[in-house]
Amino acid sequence: MSDKLQPKGKIDVAPAAIASIVSEAVQTCYGVVGTVPKNFATGLVDILSADRKRGVEVLVQNGEIVVDVYVVVEYGTRVSSVAESVKHVVKYQVEKALELPVIKVNVHIQALRVSDMDAGGGRG
Repeated sequence: MSDKLQPKGKIDVAPAAIASIVSEAVQTCYGVVGTVPKNFATGLVDILSADRKRGVEVLVQNGEIVVDVYVVVEYGTRVSSVAESVKHVVKYQVEKALELPVIKVNVHIQALRVSDMDAGGGRG
């Protein structure tokens, strides 16, 4: 009997599957309104789009993962803290799920959303 186990196959995880993990992780971060496409010129309506993976780009090379996330942040939050939180949460969740190293998470703040302060405040 051989002391070494021979691999019987290979497992590939599609970048779209990784993008789903990233998208779910980003949605849990305080201060993040949502993700938007890299080319934000497509309009603000995209913020409410059902496709949560837009605004997430994943590159896998040699078993290492690089993630780019394009987000809208709530006005009034500390942008640098939100970005750091996104980086840490994404790295942790992807590595936990896939057991592959995430070597870089780039967070691109595409816009700030100002909440309507008058919403729900008036009684008539």
